[in-house]
Amino acid sequence: MTSQDTPVWFITGCSTGFGKELAKLLIARGWRVVVTARDKSRVEELAASGGDKALALSLDVTDTSQIANAVKAAEDRFGRIDVLVNNAGYGYQSSIEEGDDAAIRAQFDANVFGLFAMTRAVLPIMRRQRSGHVINITSLAGFIGLPSSGYYAATKHAVEGFSDALAAEVAPLGIKVTCVEPGPFRTDWAGRSLQQTQSRIEDYAETAAARMKATAGVSGKQPGDPVRAAEAMIAITEAATAPRHLVLGKFAFDAITKKLGERAAEIESLRDVSLGADYPDA
Repeated sequence: MTSQDTPVWFITGCSTGFGKELAKLLIARGWRVVVTARDKSRVEELAASGGDKALALSLDVTDTSQIANAVKAAEDRFGRIDVLVNNAGYGYQSSIEEGDDAAIRAQFDANVFGLFAMTRAVLPIMRRQRSGHVINITSLAGFIGLPSSGYYAATKHAVEGFSDALAAEVAPLGIKVTCVEPGPFRTDWAGRSLQQTQSRIEDYAETAAARMKATAGVSGKQPGDPVRAAEAMIAITEAATAPRHLVLGKFAFDAITKKLGERAAEIESLRDVSLGADYPDA
């Protein structure tokens, strides 16, 4: 495979965590990759290790002009985009009642509206190619809302629903869509990438406040290996059939499968009530 035959990956949020590890693996393979961060200086050394097959760009996904410029620069350099990894985003914790409106909206701008805008910008290229793969990094929180993570879970649930619709629209065009749902991984998500509004209401001391305290102390102790996670993401792009969901880590796998089983059982238990809501002759 020559350098011009390798797939072109475009990854948002490469300064740390999954984005950084994924970019490192792709560069090591000799593949072409667009490495982005809000502060380009944080990924320039990484991109330099890939020579002319890697491109470092400044990209804040909440800035639509930066998105347009980055996508154009990628297409000008490599002529195509085969895999878009929507990885940029961050966590925010608070009780629902005590959530800060500005913080909530800022998180939605990054985790949801930025991802939507990034996807819209890349889709015309993938449509022309009649091929492509959109990988959206969601979370265990895309299936389960935990105490203190209601607003974060809302952003990830939004991406999951968006991805279902996107997959239905673009499958006939040869474009694949996968959501990646990690559990706790040994990245800096619980350190640098997590914002909190502390709970002051005593009634939430054993729920939201307790989980915020536990989360803040877990950084560096999580069971998930981000390198192995990145390898799994590469593997699904090489598979004959791309999965709609890739759950990563035992914690997430156990929690999500348990939740889905409970949800299905609850829905089935109310079957007669559900069907009884139709007109009798429908």
